[in-house]
Amino acid sequence: MSGTSEGPAPATDLERPVVTESEIVTSPGTEPTSPPSPPLSVPSDPEFAPRYRSAFEAAPLAMAVVDREGMVVSANHTLAALVGSDPDSLAGAVAADLVDLSSDARTWHAYREVLRGRQAKLRCTRRLKHPEGHSLWVRVTVTPLPDDTDGAVLLSVADISARRELQARLRHLQMHDPVTRLPNRTLFFERLTAALEAEAYEQSGTGRIGLCYLDLDGFKAVNDTLGHRVGDRLLAAVAERLTRCAEEAGRARPARAGTPLVARLGGDEFALLVEDSTGTEQLADLAESLLAAIQEPYDLSGQRLSVSASIGVVERHAAGTTPTALMQAADTTLYWAKADGKARWTLFDPERNAHRMTRQALASTLRPAIDRGEFALEYQPLVGMEDDRVHGVEALIRWHHPQFGTLTPNRFIGLAEEDGSIVPLGRWVLRTACRQARRWQVEHPDEPPIFVSVNVAVRQVWDSDLVADVAETLTETGLAPHLLQLELTESAVMGSAGRPLQALKALSDMGVRIAIDDFGTGYSNLAYLSRLPVSVLKLDGSFVRGFQYEERAATPPNPADEVIVEAMVQLAHRLGLTVTAECVETSAQATRLRRIGCDTGQGWLYSRPVPPDRISELLGSPEAGVQVGVGNP
Repeated sequence: MSGTSEGPAPATDLERPVVTESEIVTSPGTEPTSPPSPPLSVPSDPEFAPRYRSAFEAAPLAMAVVDREGMVVSANHTLAALVGSDPDSLAGAVAADLVDLSSDARTWHAYREVLRGRQAKLRCTRRLKHPEGHSLWVRVTVTPLPDDTDGAVLLSVADISARRELQARLRHLQMHDPVTRLPNRTLFFERLTAALEAEAYEQSGTGRIGLCYLDLDGFKAVNDTLGHRVGDRLLAAVAERLTRCAEEAGRARPARAGTPLVARLGGDEFALLVEDSTGTEQLADLAESLLAAIQEPYDLSGQRLSVSASIGVVERHAAGTTPTALMQAADTTLYWAKADGKARWTLFDPERNAHRMTRQALASTLRPAIDRGEFALEYQPLVGMEDDRVHGVEALIRWHHPQFGTLTPNRFIGLAEEDGSIVPLGRWVLRTACRQARRWQVEHPDEPPIFVSVNVAVRQVWDSDLVADVAETLTETGLAPHLLQLELTESAVMGSAGRPLQALKALSDMGVRIAIDDFGTGYSNLAYLSRLPVSVLKLDGSFVRGFQYEERAATPPNPADEVIVEAMVQLAHRLGLTVTAECVETSAQATRLRRIGCDTGQGWLYSRPVPPDRISELLGSPEAGVQVGVGNP
């Protein structure tokens, strides 16, 4: 009997040749690394020898005595039956060939060391072919015969096939999902790890790997309404369709590439692993087939159901990636597919992921950044359209991030509103801006004091006592209430009721000015303005940019633009409100806005947002006016 050429079984310790370190001893004459087994005591009674021989031949354990050259001296009937021979014909045979000890270098070396008396024992596992044609697993043990001056060894072979079969069954149960009978998460990650190593180092394939990571849309509703038994049947049906799609994809690929692995990772989550992938087009085609297969109606014991799935698709070079990185990318992409509307597949986008990672990094460091003093304010002048004088400034926050540089509000204000850090951040902006406005007033006593305008988020009204914060800040800084303007977006102010409306009225009664920012982009409920404590409308820049576009295109101005803006300005004035035009960039725009009746303007025509010392210089000029281009680089 010789070693079989059949493919290897799953690698476990039982399948690899093993030399147990505790059984290895050094060469004679040196100190052993561990105590050798005590020698067997064989009686010297001459009548014992025949009985010993009979026991050897009748033993159920396959055994052979092997000389120091590796040749069989004698073998018992059990070994002869195992290899399909008779004991006499085995005499003189090469023992190593009988049990395939020379198939790997490590086992062969250990075997030779035992024959030479330099090693106490060899134990290894081999897969052999039985003379009747079936395969079996055996445990081979080679030990020196005690008190044998010729250096003979005893080779014993134990059939462990039944144990191996039991272990294989247990492993299958451990590595497969009982509901769908698909590989589970543990086996999937084993295959994924092995695939990445193979793709990264083998030169015969593409060196790429692909993954479709999916879950069912609304599966929880199926469990909740129809019960877990129906839910399990649905999962099993989905698994069958995914397997069918994988098999169809496998038939269209080269033989070496094989069929994609389908696994259930838990709950309603599945994954298809494509080894040796050829590119994103292949994964996209697979994802399309998966979506189409899953969306076909299901008939589950008379219960007709329809479900969809969202799929995250990742395809990349295997070199340089890890199972964790690949699954993180797949999980992120699956989230995008869900967020984009479900029932679709989405391909991993490194740029979008980088933005997400940046967003997470900013969110995690936002609160500590307030304590570390990483924020600063810049100020943009609000200029009178008639006199070109600075009437006020808008405070605009900047984050001097140690990693990402200077960030404008659109990069982090949304995050601050989500996690609630907008409350301490807004409180810091309020106090810093009021303190600076008061400082300008003290430094320029001969000039009319300018007001400072601060943006306020709706969450600041709900999650903090904004009225108390403003009152405390004005008292602390000494700034008069009429020199503070609070800006809220149109969507936040229009329809305000309850606590927000009460807060706005309390602030207005205090003397603080309330402005609606970006007016004209939201509800535009002009009639509602009469019931709000608002004093300023800031006309959205899109109206002014429309003027600019016409001038650059050298086309006559559209009368409708001016009619709409003029109507809003006139209505605001009748309600006792002033109007500020944003995004004023050219003198022609300023002229048209002045003719329409806008009160103040803000934009690069006058100045970009600048540090507070630049505003100080502006206020200290002889006429305290703004010249065209002030603050432009």
